[in-house]
Amino acid sequence: MGVRRGALVPSPTRGEGAEAPLYRNILSAAAVAALAAFAWVSTTHAQDVANASKGDAAHGKQLYMTVGCSYCHGTVGQGGGGRTGGLRLAQMPIPFAAFLNQLRHPANEMPPYVASVVSDQDANDIFSYVTSLPPPPEVKTIPILTDLGP
Repeated sequence: MGVRRGALVPSPTRGEGAEAPLYRNILSAAAVAALAAFAWVSTTHAQDVANASKGDAAHGKQLYMTVGCSYCHGTVGQGGGGRTGGLRLAQMPIPFAAFLNQLRHPANEMPPYVASVVSDQDANDIFSYVTSLPPPPEVKTIPILTDLGP
């Protein structure tokens, strides 16, 4: 669909008959790949949220509070706790596969949770709890932040 490399096309910066730059085709391919990835992640996330409903959110909350998640990610997934300030998990659109991968092979400071510590079913229960968390309140609804005076 793009212009082939070497074709002469009008260009506002290069004048009439300038050679088409190679990056036009690359950007088009990258845009298509990004859209495809977004569609896949959106579909996968929707399926994961549906599958999370098969998990036990109440048991997931109990695990979340006892195995150490709440120390860094906060009791309601708000993040900012621990030594390095864990990520906010509430309303984070992450597929279960990525969640499980982060749990088993974490990046940065998070300790790994191997299957002998948190089983795949327990991980699904925690994921079910995390995906059930409500979004944080809007700033304008928090009196201490809106009543600061002039």
